[in-house]
Amino acid sequence: MTVYAYYESPLGKITMEAEEGALTGLWFTRDSEREMTESDSKIFDETKRWLMDYFAGKSPDFMPELRLQGTEFRNIVWNILRTIPYGETVTYGAVASEAARRMGKTRMSAQAAGGAVGHNPICLIIPCHRVIGSDGSLTGYAEGLWRKEALLRLEQTGCI
Repeated sequence: MTVYAYYESPLGKITMEAEEGALTGLWFTRDSEREMTESDSKIFDETKRWLMDYFAGKSPDFMPELRLQGTEFRNIVWNILRTIPYGETVTYGAVASEAARRMGKTRMSAQAAGGAVGHNPICLIIPCHRVIGSDGSLTGYAEGLWRKEALLRLEQTGCI
């Protein structure tokens, strides 16, 4: 059964989604989104603790249990994102190169990697906001480029 809870962050309300004790979704709540019935769960307590540490400008030293539901390619890309250190960025091209390497291919397009990055179901914890354009531009963030900029500023200076 899918259950939901919410977290009020400095950048807006966040929706958390879980199934069978594992986090399956985390996103900034959209204004048009209907409110769902909240549920209590240990995974939500852990996720809220992770979010509190993160928004306090700290790199959380633990990871809530995640359950990623996607294609093999998307899961490879999402696992690459999980390796990007707090406060650092990588390009879509670098993500594509690493995905190609892990899949035994000679190359992959940055656009293909970008598509998988854009379908990341668990924002912040799987840090898709740390992926930037080859020219250093802050491109392609479903949660809003203003949030991407604020998150990177938080990680680099400790304040939003």
